[in-house]
Amino acid sequence: MTNAATRAAGRGPIVEFAQVSKIYGHGETEVRALDRVDLQIHPGEFVAIMGASGSGKSTAMNIIGCLDLPTLGRYSFRGVDVGALDADQRALLRRHYIGFVFQGFNLLARTTALENVELPLVYRRVSSRERRQRALAALEAVGLSDRAKHVPSELSGGQQQRVAIARALVSNPALLLADEPTGNLDSARKVEIMELLVRLNVEQGITIAMVTHEPDMEVYVSRVVVFRDGRIVDERPGGQARLGGAA
Repeated sequence: MTNAATRAAGRGPIVEFAQVSKIYGHGETEVRALDRVDLQIHPGEFVAIMGASGSGKSTAMNIIGCLDLPTLGRYSFRGVDVGALDADQRALLRRHYIGFVFQGFNLLARTTALENVELPLVYRRVSSRERRQRALAALEAVGLSDRAKHVPSELSGGQQQRVAIARALVSNPALLLADEPTGNLDSARKVEIMELLVRLNVEQGITIAMVTHEPDMEVYVSRVVVFRDGRIVDERPGGQARLGGAA
């Protein structure tokens, strides 16, 4: 990686927005998806980013994940000004420091759980032996080592999301971004996945930022950030913080 990107391993907040705005259009057609937002996410937190459709939470997540850039203001990832990085540097930052979990799982259909988890390490040119060891360890961490050779069609929705979480963790990211991770699951599987995320956060210290529109997810997190009309309108402790670190 370049020197600018490798500085992302520094201390302080992992995520910091300083008066961040995201503006689409001009004049009468201008839309402020984000409007002068200040936000910090610190190591070890489990933050829920909540709000109604169109509130700005997904735009904030895209900027946090280095998939988009602010129009105004500064976004820093572990002290690095992301706006000062070029597209290749941002791609390297994503690859080395951020793990993504999506609502739709995004698993390769004809590929085993183990091979799906290995995929980020293939892009990083990790040796096949090390890839296998790390992927098996990641599957073990999410309780699926016994399903390593199964393809997605042989797994339940909750198991598929566990594979997706293992894939996000295999690169040892500084930040796990979860975008509606329980959106496609039934009630029992939602609890299963949220309890897993809590264990990863509390027991392994993994920093998690989760976008969700489901109010009942608040009980699992350490902090809740609520967006409305592109602004943060509320910040409060989540259930973890109220219960002293255990959901």
